[in-house]
Amino acid sequence: MSVRFLGRRVYLGLVVVLCSARHAGQNTAAARLCEALAVPLRTLQRWRRWWREDFMQTPLWQALCARFMPPVSPQGLPGELLARFAGEATEALQRLLRFLAPLTVRAVTLPEGR
Repeated sequence: MSVRFLGRRVYLGLVVVLCSARHAGQNTAAARLCEALAVPLRTLQRWRRWWREDFMQTPLWQALCARFMPPVSPQGLPGELLARFAGEATEALQRLLRFLAPLTVRAVTLPEGR
């Protein structure tokens, strides 16, 4: 799944989640991951801001945040949210991406006759 809501470039959803989660820790692994994927630091900062501020205001999060107990800390997003999905790392990531899918998909109305 691609993620179109986090800037001009299109990144795979897993890149946005993993880079944002690693960047939250401010560790050298995050810097290496950013560098390897050519994700600028400003982009990571924008993604982190999106998780902490904009994501929390989305109708999706507003409707479903109460399902996570204890509550997910905005400062821990997306890593803390990822940790709430069960299964091996790849399964948990897939579940998180499915959870986020309504944010990246828009309904399209086609002209009549198409």
